[in-house]
Amino acid sequence: MSGSTPFYQKHHRHYDRGYRSKELESAVSQYQSSSSSSYAARRSSSRASASAALSASSGHVIALHERTTPVPCSYTRLSSSYSDLEESRLSPMPKRAKPTYLAMDKENQIIGYVVPIFRGSHEYASGFSDTEEARVKESAGYMARRNLFTSGLEMERTEQTSRKVSMRESAERISLSKRIYENEEHHKRMNKDSLMHAPEFVIKPRSHTVWEKQCVRLHCTVSGWPDPRVVWYKNNVTIDPMAHPGKYKLESSYNVHSLEISRCDFDDTAQYRVSAMNSKGELSSFASIVVKRFKGEVEEALPMPRPRSTDNEDGLISEYGITFDTHIVDGFGVSFGREGETMSLGATVIISPNLARYQPEVQWYRDDVLLQPSKWCHMHWSGDKAMLTLTHLNKEDEGLYTLRITTKSKYETYSAYVFVRDADAEVEGAPGAPLDVKCQDANKDYVIVTWKQPAVDGGSSILGYFVDRCEVGTTHWSQCNDTPIKFARFPVTGLVEGRSYTFRVRAVNKSGMSRPSRVSEVVAAMDPADRARMRGTSAPWTGQIIVTEEEPAEGVVPGRPKELEVTEATKNYVVLSWKPPGERGHEGIMYYVEKCVSGTDSWQRVNTEIPVKSPRFALFDLAEGKAYSFRVRCCNSAGVGEPSEATEATTVGDKLDIPSAPGRVVPTRNTDTSVVVSWEASRDAKELVGYYIEASIVGSNKFEPCNNKPVKGTRFICHGLVTGESYVFRVKALNAAGLSECSQQSEAIEVKAAIASPTPPYGISVLECVRDSMVLAWKQPTFIGGADITGYFVDYREVINGVPGTWHEANVKAVSDRAYRVSDLKENRKYQFQVRAANMAGVGIPSLPSGTFVCEEWTIAVPGPPHDLQVTEVRANTLVLLYKPPVYQGRDPVNGFYIDIKEADAEEEAWRGVNEKAVLTNYMKIKSLKEGETYVFRVRAQNKAGVGKASEPTEPVLAKTKPGTTEIVVDVDDDGVISMNFACSNLTPDSKFVWSKNYEEITDDTRISVATSGEKSKATFNMPAEDDIGIYSCAVTHTDGACSSYTLSAEELKKLLELSHDHKFPIIPLKTELAVELQEKGRIRFWLQAEKISANGKIEYVFNDNSLSQGEKYKMNFNKDTGVIEMIMESLLPEDEGTFTFQLQDGKATNQSSLVLIGDVFKGLQKESAFMRKEWHRKQGPHFVEYLSYEVTPECCVILKCKVGNIKKETVALWYKDGREVKGDEKLTFTEGVLKLEIAQISKKDAGVYEIVLKDDRGQDTSTLNLTEQGFRDLMNEVFSNIANSSTALKIQSTDEGIRLYSFVSYYNEALQVTWHHKDAAIAFTDRIKSGVVGEQLWLQITEPTEKDKGKYAIEFHDGKGGLKRTVELSGQAFDDAYAEFQRLKAAAIAERNRARVAGGLPDVVTIQELKALNLTCNISGEPLPEVVWLKNEREIVSDGHYVMKFEAGKYASFTITTVNTTDSGKYSILVKNKYGTESADFTVSVFSPDSKK
Repeated sequence: MSGSTPFYQKHHRHYDRGYRSKELESAVSQYQSSSSSSYAARRSSSRASASAALSASSGHVIALHERTTPVPCSYTRLSSSYSDLEESRLSPMPKRAKPTYLAMDKENQIIGYVVPIFRGSHEYASGFSDTEEARVKESAGYMARRNLFTSGLEMERTEQTSRKVSMRESAERISLSKRIYENEEHHKRMNKDSLMHAPEFVIKPRSHTVWEKQCVRLHCTVSGWPDPRVVWYKNNVTIDPMAHPGKYKLESSYNVHSLEISRCDFDDTAQYRVSAMNSKGELSSFASIVVKRFKGEVEEALPMPRPRSTDNEDGLISEYGITFDTHIVDGFGVSFGREGETMSLGATVIISPNLARYQPEVQWYRDDVLLQPSKWCHMHWSGDKAMLTLTHLNKEDEGLYTLRITTKSKYETYSAYVFVRDADAEVEGAPGAPLDVKCQDANKDYVIVTWKQPAVDGGSSILGYFVDRCEVGTTHWSQCNDTPIKFARFPVTGLVEGRSYTFRVRAVNKSGMSRPSRVSEVVAAMDPADRARMRGTSAPWTGQIIVTEEEPAEGVVPGRPKELEVTEATKNYVVLSWKPPGERGHEGIMYYVEKCVSGTDSWQRVNTEIPVKSPRFALFDLAEGKAYSFRVRCCNSAGVGEPSEATEATTVGDKLDIPSAPGRVVPTRNTDTSVVVSWEASRDAKELVGYYIEASIVGSNKFEPCNNKPVKGTRFICHGLVTGESYVFRVKALNAAGLSECSQQSEAIEVKAAIASPTPPYGISVLECVRDSMVLAWKQPTFIGGADITGYFVDYREVINGVPGTWHEANVKAVSDRAYRVSDLKENRKYQFQVRAANMAGVGIPSLPSGTFVCEEWTIAVPGPPHDLQVTEVRANTLVLLYKPPVYQGRDPVNGFYIDIKEADAEEEAWRGVNEKAVLTNYMKIKSLKEGETYVFRVRAQNKAGVGKASEPTEPVLAKTKPGTTEIVVDVDDDGVISMNFACSNLTPDSKFVWSKNYEEITDDTRISVATSGEKSKATFNMPAEDDIGIYSCAVTHTDGACSSYTLSAEELKKLLELSHDHKFPIIPLKTELAVELQEKGRIRFWLQAEKISANGKIEYVFNDNSLSQGEKYKMNFNKDTGVIEMIMESLLPEDEGTFTFQLQDGKATNQSSLVLIGDVFKGLQKESAFMRKEWHRKQGPHFVEYLSYEVTPECCVILKCKVGNIKKETVALWYKDGREVKGDEKLTFTEGVLKLEIAQISKKDAGVYEIVLKDDRGQDTSTLNLTEQGFRDLMNEVFSNIANSSTALKIQSTDEGIRLYSFVSYYNEALQVTWHHKDAAIAFTDRIKSGVVGEQLWLQITEPTEKDKGKYAIEFHDGKGGLKRTVELSGQAFDDAYAEFQRLKAAAIAERNRARVAGGLPDVVTIQELKALNLTCNISGEPLPEVVWLKNEREIVSDGHYVMKFEAGKYASFTITTVNTTDSGKYSILVKNKYGTESADFTVSVFSPDSKK
C-alpha cells in the first residue's frame, strides 16, 4: 500500500500526523516528491478557472451536509475520488492555491461547488466571539476541517482574506460550475459509454488481529460506473445479516462500504472477501481476521499473532517489552440492593511487575455490555483497585457485572451478579416500577416508547401503564395517555419538531400508582435524516458548506405517498407508516390521514386541525373489533395532493398474544444460598422479552421475585435464599402484550451445598488411530460440580488449511469412561476435539479445543500410551498410582508397565524409572518419596517389540499426609467375624464409601458385605478363604481424597483365620499336639503339653470314641505343673489300630488333640515297637553295634567290617561266604570292637553272600552282607570311583607312530569301563586310533595325526554314578609341539629302520688251518641298498682270485679266501653304509699250519 492513509484513520478523532511512524513518514515524503509536478499543474488550472468566473456570480445559499428534503438550493457531495483527495492532502503546497471543489449528486452529475467553511486562525479571529469559536470547534464542520485539511493549515494561516472575500470567490466558482455542468451533461449525452468503467478498489480492506469479544470493522472504498453492487463473503459463503441478527452489520455510504462484526469469537477467524460488480465487470479483494484469546490460549489451528519480542515464548504481545501477570483478588460477591440506593463494586488488582504510573485498560460490563461513565455509574482506578459506583440503583442496573483488566499481554476477568429489588411503594399494594424505558422510531412529531413490565404487581393484576414526557430543559412532566394501556409499547404524538424529550412510565393497579421508572435517554423530535447527520453518519467530509445558486421555483402540489402500511395494531391504537412522494417540489410537506370503516366508502379525515409532519401516525379511539382501511394525502402551500393507495382492511385488536406459560421448571442445587432454576421455554412465543422467576418457601404460599429484570435464557441462578429451607419455584414469560400465566410449581428443593455442572475436562490426547476413527482420552475436570460425573460428550471438527470447521457431535449418549472412539472420520484429514462433562446439574462448558490430530492409521510395533492416570492414597512417603492399559496394543499384547517419576519443577531430562522390572498390574504403590516434595508421574507400556510412548503426566502431587488421615483397621470380634473398618470425619452429604479389591470396585456381595453408618464403613468377610487374598481399598467420594488400603496376603489371612477361630471357639492353648514316641523295650508313649491349664483341668482319654481308663494296659499321667499329659502302652496289638484322642477341659475353655494310627502308619509303629523290644533282648548278649559293611581303601582294597558290643573273652566270631567258613581274624580286638575281613584285588570271583556270627554262652548274633548282583555292582562302582579319583591328568606323548594320550591309575581292574572322547563325542576306534592299557597306564594312540585330530580329548571313568573325566586340549601350540616331535621321532625311526646294518653271521674269531678255504657269510640290511666294503687291518680289500667277496640279493654278503695262508691272519672288518648310516662288524682270522699245531 502507498503512503496514503486510509480514510477511516484520517477521520479518527485521535489521528494526527505526529502519530506516524518513521517508516510512514518516509513513505509520505517519497510520495509527495513524486506527485509535486502534477499537483502544481492541476492547482494552476484550477486557479485560472476560478478567476475567469468571478464576474458571473449571483445569489447563493449556504447549507450544511446533504439534505433529504427539497429546499431552494442544490445539495451535493464531493466528486473527487478518494485517491485524488489523498493526493491533495499529501502533496506539498509551496503556494496558496484556490482549489475548486466540485459538488455532484448521487448520479455523479456536477451540480455546483462546495465552499469550505471559513478557516480563520487564532491570530486572525475578528468577527468571532469566544462562545462562537467554541461552538464552531464543537461542530462537525470543525472536526472535518481538522481531519481533512490539516496539511493546509499553515497556508491557511497566511491567508488574510475576510469572510466577505471568501463568499465572493464562492459565487464566482458557482457560475463556473454551472458552465462545467452544462458542458459535461452535453458530453454525457453524446457519449455515455465513455464514463462507464469496471469496479476498482480505491482502498482495500485490511486484515485485523483482535481479541476475543471485541468488535472489528472492515472498510473499503470502491469506484466504478454504474455504481457497483458490493457483497461480503466469509470463507466464500455470502454473509447474511438477517440470518445472524446483531452479529453482522453492513453499511454503504458514498462508495465507502463496511462490514462490522460484533463480539468476535473464534469462529470469526476466517478469510473475508468483498466483491464489487457492475455491468462492466467484477473485482474482489481479500482480508483476514484472526481472533485471539487472552491468557495466551490461542488455538493451534489459528494463525499465531506475531510477537513483538522474541523473548515472549507464548507469542503474546508484550507492552514495553514486558509481559504482565494480572490477578484480581478481594473481588466483589453477589450483591443485593434496592432502588434509590447507592452501591459500589470493587476489587484489588495485582499486576506484576509493578511499574510506576502504568495504567492497564479497566473495563466494566453489565450482561456483556460495556459500561460507559455516566450520571448513573462512576468508575475509578486508584492504581491497585478498580471501583464501580452505581449512584442511583434502578432495576435496569440488575445483571451480571464483569470487571475486565486488560494489558497487551493478557486479560483477567471477575464477575458477580447484582440484584436490585423494588423500592417500597408509595401506596401500599401498588405495583413495582416499569423498567428499560426506550424510545424507538423517533420522527418530527412522533416517537414510540417501549418498556418492560415489572416483576411485582403488588398483589393484584396491573391495569395498565401511563407514559409521561418531559421536554429537555424543563422539569415539568406531562402525561401522554389519558387511560392506562396494557401493551408495553405506546406511540407518543404531538411532539414539537426540533425539541428533545425524555420519557418515563408508571404502572397502576387497583391499589394505586407505582413509582415512576428511570427516565429514558434523550430523544430529539426531528427527521431521521437530520438526526443521522447530527450523529455524523453522513459522508465523511460533511463539514463543508455547499453553496449553490437558488433557482426560483413555482409551487408544486405534492404527489401520492408511497408504501402505506399498518406497522402496528392493538386494541388501543393503530400505527401507520409510509414514504414521502417523489413529486413534492422544493418546500416541506405535511400529511392528512383518512380512515374508512371496512365495507363502506365513507372516508373521514382523522387529523383535520393539525396535519402531521412525520411519515408516521398513531390513530386512537378506534372501535375494537371493527375493520378499517386507511389512506394518506400530502399537502403544502400549493395544495393537497391525491390520496395514497388505501391499506387492506385492518381489524382493531391486539395482534400480539400474551406468551404461553413456560414448561416444566427444574431446580437444582447451586450453593448454600442459591439454586439453579431451569425451565422449558414458552411455546410459540412471539417477541419474547424474557422471564421472571419467583420462589416460595414450602408451606408459606407466598412467592417473591428472584429477579426484577427479565432474563432471556431458560436458566437462572436464584440467589439470596435461606440455607436449609425448602423452596418451590415458578416462572412467568413476558412480551409487550403482558405477562403469561405462571408455570407449574417445581418440585421442592432444599437449599444446601452446591451442585453445578462440571468444569471442562482437559488434557485431550490420542490413544489409537486407524483409518477412519480415533480413540481419545482426557483428564477429569478439576471441579466436578459437587456431584458425580454421569458422562462425557465429545465433539469434533475438521481443520482445513488451518481453518477449523463446524463442531459436530461424536456421541449422542454420554460415555462414562474417560476414553472414547470417534468414528466415521476421514483418512489423512486433520481434526480437533473438545469434551464436555455432565452430571446431574447438566452438561458443562466444552473444553478448549485439542491440538490438531491427523487421522492416519498407526503401524508402530510398540504399544500406545496408557491413560486415565489417577493418584490416590497420598502419604508422606508413599502413594498409589492407578492407570489403564493403552488402547493401541501394537504388534503384540502388552506384557508390562513402567512408571516414571520426576519432581514437578524439574526439567524433562529428570524423568527416571520407578521400577526396573515391568509390572503386570494396572496399579502400583510408589514408595521412598520425599516428604514435602511435589511429584508428577507417567506410565509407559511394553510388549515384545519394546516400550511405547509415555502417557500424559499426572497433575503435580504433594507428598504429604493430610491432617486427619486415617487407615483401614482390621478387626476380629468375639464371634470370630473378620472385618475391615474405615472412618472419615470430613464427610459431605453426598459422600459415599467405595470399597475395592485390587482397585476394582466390589459389586458382588457374595464374599464381602459392606455396611456404612455415619462416618464409618465396615467390609465384612462372609467366608474368608484364599479367594479373598488381595489389596483392599476404601475411598470416600466428595472429599479431599480420603482413602486407604490394606493388603491381605496368604500369611495374613492365615493369622486372621486362626484368630477368628480362637475368638469363636476359646481353646486351651497347646505347646504340642498329641504325639507318639517309642521308649525302651518298645513301649508306646502318647503325650501332649498344654501351654496353660489350671489345677482344675480335666483330661479324658478316648480311643475310637471309647473312653479309656487307668489299668494294666494303659498307664496315664497328668503333670499339672508342666502341663504334660501322657499315656503309656507296653505294646501294640492289632486291635489297637485306630484314633487316640486327648480331650481337655478347663472351665469353658476346651481343646482336644487326636492322633490317627491306622494302616501303614500303625503297622510301621507296631513293627518298630516289636523291633525295639527284640533289640532290647538282643543286646542282652554279644551283639552287633554296627552291622556288616564294606569299605574301599585308596589302594582299591575291599575291607568287610562290623562293630560289636557286649563281648567277652569267650566270644567267638566266625566268617562265612556263601555258607562256607572263611578264615578271618584269629584274635578279636576287644578294645576297638571292630571285626574286619580284607579282600585284595577284588574280582568277580569274590562276589557272594558274606556272614559273620558272633556267639558265646549268653547267645549269638548274626550280620549278613549280600555282595551279589546289585550289591556287588555297587561295590565295584565304588572301586571304580577310587580308581578314577586316583587317575592322573591326561598327558601328551609323541611316538614315531603318532601322538599318544595317557593317564596313570593307582590300580587297574579289568572290569573298569573307560570311554575316550574327542570334541565331546565318543571316539570310534580304528586302525589309526587305538586305545589300550599297559600296567596302570591307560592310553590312546593317534597314528599319523592330522589337523582333524586337533581338539579337546577326554577319558571318562564309569563308576555307576556321575563318573569322572580327565581332559586335555590337543590344539594350538600343544598340537604343534607334539606333531613336530612325532615327525622327528618318525624320521629317526625311519632312519633307524633303513640304515645299513650287519644283521649277523660273522664270528668274532676264526681259526683255520693253512691251505684251507675260508668262507664267511653275513646278512646285510638297509634301504637304500647299502654299499659293502671289506677291510683287513683297516685297509680295504679288493676282490681278486685269493679274496672273493660277493653281495647277493641285496642282503647276503660273503667273504671267501680261496687258500688260506699265514699271511691271511689278521683283523678283518665289513663296513656297510647308506644315506641313513654306517655299521661295521669285526672278526679275527688266525691261520695256523698243521705243523706248528702239532
